[in-house]
Amino acid sequence: MSIKPPPYTYDEFQVGMKLRSQGLTITETHVVQFAGLTGDYNPLHMDEVFAKNTIFESRVAHGLLTLSLATGLFAPLVAGTTIALLEVNVKFLKPVKIGDTIYVDTEVVDKKPSNKYNGGVITFRLEVKNQRDEVVAVIDQKLLIARGLAVKNNVLRQ
Repeated sequence: MSIKPPPYTYDEFQVGMKLRSQGLTITETHVVQFAGLTGDYNPLHMDEVFAKNTIFESRVAHGLLTLSLATGLFAPLVAGTTIALLEVNVKFLKPVKIGDTIYVDTEVVDKKPSNKYNGGVITFRLEVKNQRDEVVAVIDQKLLIARGLAVKNNVLRQ
């Protein structure tokens, strides 16, 4: 069975549907630019000498950087069909270090139609994994996604 390439509309997502993103290798540039954007210069992220003396034994990427990059890896699935991000819950389970490659396994866990917005709310579970297939973070998010007709007619408003 062939699978339609993304993006997907509300109607195309089915509970239980599973998709995997491409991978992304975390670089020094990611960490430094994220620190600059957020002002989070915690030595755990920025100072290798400091970080060597922690439980991680080297610098780690910001947790919110991991969340942000995972969101970007997920984004092609709903590019142009997302009306709104409604909720995000995240658990960070393992550190992500410079040089790690992450990817996202996404599962549709719930969907509820909304006639008011010509779409519906979909709950996604994103498991962020590293190159060793270890889960480093779990993200549960609810998005308001447009129906196919709204996207076809470029009508993403009430």
